[in-house]
Amino acid sequence: MYYICRMNTENPNAQMRKGVLELCILAIIATQDAYASDIIMKLKEARLIVVEGTLYPLLTRLKNEGLTVYRWEESKSGPPRKYHQITDLGMKNLEELKTDWLDLVESVEKIIKTSSPRNG
Repeated sequence: MYYICRMNTENPNAQMRKGVLELCILAIIATQDAYASDIIMKLKEARLIVVEGTLYPLLTRLKNEGLTVYRWEESKSGPPRKYHQITDLGMKNLEELKTDWLDLVESVEKIIKTSSPRNG
């Protein structure tokens, strides 16, 4: 069962996007280690526009929860880069989030596909 609350202070579309960011970020770094610019680029490619001010606190929270770790790597084109890696706990969490997401999408699609607007 899903409880979705609409906050009057924010656009509901923005709320939905925030809710799936953790899933998307974990999915990105599950395929390969990535630094913040990589993550932002992949999100943008998927039409999820995220600014650094949103991403960095989320990456810190994921690290603090033990879902990710990071390492510093020298860069040929500037300062060292912080590469984020998913942990075993992060992979477990990602699989749970994927299952929850797919269940939610299925439930919402079922409602949307069977609904029709009222006349008058």
